[in-house]
Amino acid sequence: MTAATVPDELWNSVGSPTRRRLLTVGVEAFAVRGFHGTTTRDIAARAGLSPAALYVHYRTKELLLFDISRIGHTESLVALERAGAGVTDPVERVRTLVAHFAERHARHHALGRVVHYELPALTPEHRAEVVVTRRKIERVFRDTVAAGVAEGVFRVDDVADAGLALLSLSLDICRWWGQGRPRSPRRLADHYANLAVAMLGAAAG
Repeated sequence: MTAATVPDELWNSVGSPTRRRLLTVGVEAFAVRGFHGTTTRDIAARAGLSPAALYVHYRTKELLLFDISRIGHTESLVALERAGAGVTDPVERVRTLVAHFAERHARHHALGRVVHYELPALTPEHRAEVVVTRRKIERVFRDTVAAGVAEGVFRVDDVADAGLALLSLSLDICRWWGQGRPRSPRRLADHYANLAVAMLGAAAG
């Protein structure tokens, strides 16, 4: 698996250029080798730093992963809420949320691979903090399904399971994206949006 380009815009909330560089190379390294297969020397070398200089910003490899996970999840939640802002029609809201989430995971698949599949490598305390944000993301989808059910637009047996199913559609993209399956992120997003409303018993439009 080759490293994917990680856009610097993902770290807009981080003021230090050196920290942004470390976050970028951390994603690249963890996405290819996994957390346990990556050493601090690997990360320092990718960033053009000495190990001692790396420790100034991140005392441990786990702290770097935590920062990647924390920022990645927070930015994903903010972007998801922004995408759905003002969209009140249940069908259109599901289409908007799923399309946004799918396209984001396609465009930032390396980051997605790290934050979703390396979560167990975090300390229990850090993992618990990240899970709080993950639950907020789940709630966005669950509340949207619940609103559609209440209006008689969606037909599902379990709102929570349906919300998780919508979320899961996009989460798996980061596992296979870029591995010999040519796709357009926008086209995939539209396709997933249609699948989502069909799953909920509503016409794709």
